[in-house]
Amino acid sequence: YQHLGRAGLRVSEICLGSMQFLWTTDEPNSYAVLDAFFDAGGNFIDTADVYSRGESEEIVGKALKGRRDDVVLATKVHGTMGDDPNQFGNSRRWIMRAAAEPAARPRRRASWAPW
Repeated sequence: YQHLGRAGLRVSEICLGSMQFLWTTDEPNSYAVLDAFFDAGGNFIDTADVYSRGESEEIVGKALKGRRDDVVLATKVHGTMGDDPNQFGNSRRWIMRAAAEPAARPRRRASWAPW
């Protein structure tokens, strides 16, 4: 494991990207990939609200059930998620909203690591 910046977190040397979940990888295979990653000691997952319009995060959220405290989840919120002109970008409003919704996706906290 390696230190992640100055955040005090230790993460696996490989970060699993979840962009393909429910895009080019179906649901059963997405879970199989996540299970293999966890079994190999992985604890660092990259996701974004725009990956499969939030469905990828739903897969990750379900896979994290019972192990959420063991995983470091990196996410991005800049991408467009709807027709509303404020449903994208790096405004405080959008970051706070994207980090808080919906409950079906991983239970993310609006916390910031100083790196």
